[in-house]
Amino acid sequence: MSARVIRSVFQALGLSNKGRFEEKVNAEMQRLIEALEQHPEEKAKGTLTLTVDFTKLGDRIDMKPSVKAKLPEEKGFTSTPFWVVDGGLSVQHPSQADMFGGPSEVGERRRSAEPA
Repeated sequence: MSARVIRSVFQALGLSNKGRFEEKVNAEMQRLIEALEQHPEEKAKGTLTLTVDFTKLGDRIDMKPSVKAKLPEEKGFTSTPFWVVDGGLSVQHPSQADMFGGPSEVGERRRSAEPA
C-alpha cells in the first residue's frame, strides 16, 4: 500500500485538526478585513500571522499550527501641554502675555452648558 505524500504546506494546513484550523484562519482573516473596512483612517494596517511548529517524536512529525490577527490600531490622542498655575492647569504659559484677551470660544461654550 502506498502512503499519500503531502508536499504542500497549504494542503497540510487544510488537513490540520480535521479542517478546523482552516476555518479558524478564515474567520480571523474575515475579522481583520472587517476591522480594516471600519477603520476611520484612510490608511490602516493589520497582520495575520500563521505559525507552524514541528516536533519530531520518534518516527513521526507532529505539526501544530496557530493563527494570530493583529487588528489595525486607531490613532491615539496627541499630547497637550499644560502649565501649573495657582495649583491648577493652564494651556497658557504663565510667563507669556495673553495675546487675545479673555476666555476662548470653546471655554465659553463649556461654561454656558454647565448647570448653574
